[in-house]
Parts: sequence; structure tokens; C-alpha cells
Amino acid sequence: MTDQEIIKAISKVDGLGGMTVNERLFVCGLMNEFDKALTDDRSKAKKILDFLGLDKPSIDKIVR
Repeated sequence: MTDQEIIKAISKVDGLGGMTVNERLFVCGLMNEFDKALTDDRSKAKKILDFLGLDKPSIDKIVR
């Protein structure tokens, strides 16, 4: 997925702030994309979490 496609998927969902990271990934349809990025492209995985509204310290803990 491109950055634009990821942002579009996220923008369709309201109330992400009250969800866990896994819930955010699931409701946005990004679970598989994120899992693949964790294996193949860590910078993309970080970008997805940033787009989902996570702060940098949280992102760094998840993506090592």
C-alpha cells in the first residue's frame, strides 16, 4: 500500500484515540500491511503507527 492508501484507510475511521494499537490496525484494515512492514520495511511500520496517532516513544517500543 502507498502512504496515500494508508492515510485514506485511517481517515475512514472515527475515534481511534480510544483504541489500542491492535484495534486501530484492525478497524483500519491495516493489520496485514503492518505485520508485513515489521518484517520487510521497519520505516514503513513506523510510518503506519505515526499515521495512526502514536507518539514516537510508543512507536520506538513497538518497532525495534
